[in-house]
Amino acid sequence: MLEWLWLIPALPFAGYVVLALAGARLSRTIVASVGVGSVGLSTALALATGFSFITSPQSNHVYSQTLWTWISVGNFTPTIAFYLDPLSLVMTLVVTFVSFFIHLYSSEFMIGDEGYSRFFAYMNLFVGSMLTLVLADNLLLLYLGWEGVGLCSYLLIGFWYQDPSNGRAARKAFIVTRVGDTAFAIGLFLLFTHLGTLQIQEVMQRAAQQWPMSSPLAVAAAALLLGGAVGKSAQLPLQTWLPDAMAGPTPVSALIHAATMVTAGVYLIARTHVLFSLAPAVQLTVAGIGAATLLLAGFSALSQRDIKRVLAYSTISQIGYMFLALGVGAWSAAIFHLMTHAFFKALLFLAAGVVILAMHEEHDMLKMGGLRRRLPLTFWTFLIGAASLSALPLVTAGFYSKDLILWSAWSSSSGSTWLWVAGLVGALLTSVYTFRMVFLTFFGEAKHDVTYRPGNRMRLTLIVLATLSLIAGLVELPHTLGGRAYFSEFMASALPALDYVRGDTRAELILQIVAGAVSVAGIYLAYLFFLRRRAIAESLARSSVGAALDRFWFAGWGFDWLYKKLFVGPYVWLARVNKDDFIDSIYDGIAKLNEVLYRALSVTESGKVRWYMTGIAFGAIVAIAIAVFL
Repeated sequence: MLEWLWLIPALPFAGYVVLALAGARLSRTIVASVGVGSVGLSTALALATGFSFITSPQSNHVYSQTLWTWISVGNFTPTIAFYLDPLSLVMTLVVTFVSFFIHLYSSEFMIGDEGYSRFFAYMNLFVGSMLTLVLADNLLLLYLGWEGVGLCSYLLIGFWYQDPSNGRAARKAFIVTRVGDTAFAIGLFLLFTHLGTLQIQEVMQRAAQQWPMSSPLAVAAAALLLGGAVGKSAQLPLQTWLPDAMAGPTPVSALIHAATMVTAGVYLIARTHVLFSLAPAVQLTVAGIGAATLLLAGFSALSQRDIKRVLAYSTISQIGYMFLALGVGAWSAAIFHLMTHAFFKALLFLAAGVVILAMHEEHDMLKMGGLRRRLPLTFWTFLIGAASLSALPLVTAGFYSKDLILWSAWSSSSGSTWLWVAGLVGALLTSVYTFRMVFLTFFGEAKHDVTYRPGNRMRLTLIVLATLSLIAGLVELPHTLGGRAYFSEFMASALPALDYVRGDTRAELILQIVAGAVSVAGIYLAYLFFLRRRAIAESLARSSVGAALDRFWFAGWGFDWLYKKLFVGPYVWLARVNKDDFIDSIYDGIAKLNEVLYRALSVTESGKVRWYMTGIAFGAIVAIAIAVFL
């Protein structure tokens, strides 16, 4: 089956081509069949490929497939080639599986939209680009997939482009992520200039051989790649685009936030881990960015009213946990949390989509309530996703992946008590804002009639993702619960094991009890303030300090205001001042010259034949004179 690896990304691309060329002329049934079916076939092929890869191990646990030479200029000969190892296999399975169920859900969710075929064309292109990114054998092909998902995010966030605010959100996402993409591109130039290749494994080998620890080149290369990862994964200071990305349809939010675009930065750092290991200062910066981001996003989520914006800030925070893991060298733990997060975050977004439809496109949680009895399946699946996001001990997948990150932050050689404390505070915030969302949406008095019920495709998607949100964590059990580290062992050939320098099983158990207690305490605080005694929370919010903090956190800590003052405002002012610069005068002069010539020639159009004949004769004489004398 491995020889069919190229078909995994090719099938979604083929679906895109069919829908882009003929989608407007196809029925909605055929459009859904092509859009969902292409990703479904890709998922089936990915599962079969994964089974073959695991049951028939390749040499060094790697399978490489070269299709053709892409470019050949001197020593620069990047290929269209795919590289399958445990890391890219896990990413491929997560991307295809979650994307398939999001497509299946979308076939029902978007059925009444006039852009039905266009939506699935964009979605197929998105999935194909993401699969190209994670399977790429070289950094140039990875960058092609990287820019592909950036383009598709612009198209999908601004899908309902008739509303100007949606267009602004799409442009914001495109421009902010371009900042990181520019750093990434410069990093590629640096790597090729000094190492002579962009083939990922060769880059890692040559860097380890040629660059000493903390060398300026290693630090510069790692920092530039980090810049790209920060932009794509919406981490500080380039996190501002992600909450506004909620302007797109809810399945788009699930696709971008769960298993595809925002996890690309995590994958990039994990894939190039050798460069970050050679630059300890940059790797420590990764951990610091992750810790700061998870806290800032957690506080912002507490103040949001829009259910999708709560989930958006939650995504920023959870990717902060992944960055924290990467920064302390817990590479497998970061990918493990990426996987579990894909399941429960996709579930939460899709369940929120059902709520929004049932509430007549209402997003404000303060206008919701009493939905647990009217939408029972949605309530229970949303509750499972919320419990997993909050890392409810023992029974949810999120507990096992987040606990592994917290333990790694405490015990690794690159970790520290402060990083562990930051992760623990973030866990408390996560439980509070997540169950605030649950209690405001599903409990209390009903404020609207519910006229919509999800159909079988949407219900199946919610059930499957809810099941995975419960059981997916069992592939990596801590020592205190049996020590079945199947996931880490599988990833061992692609990612180095974590270097533990302190703590034993007893310390791990104590920290697990603390983390579990924090998770449960956060749920109780949410119950106390947002269900049982909401008057207390409301009075705190009305106080001068509470109101100020609420506004500050609601505005995302003022980053949009700051960037407007520092960058947007000065740029707009400069553009206005420089609108008549000398470059423009050159083109204005050319236009003026053409206008003068036009007026001069128009005078000759008098309508008098004798003048026309005179002109022809004069022209003939001039032509003959030129031929004779020159």
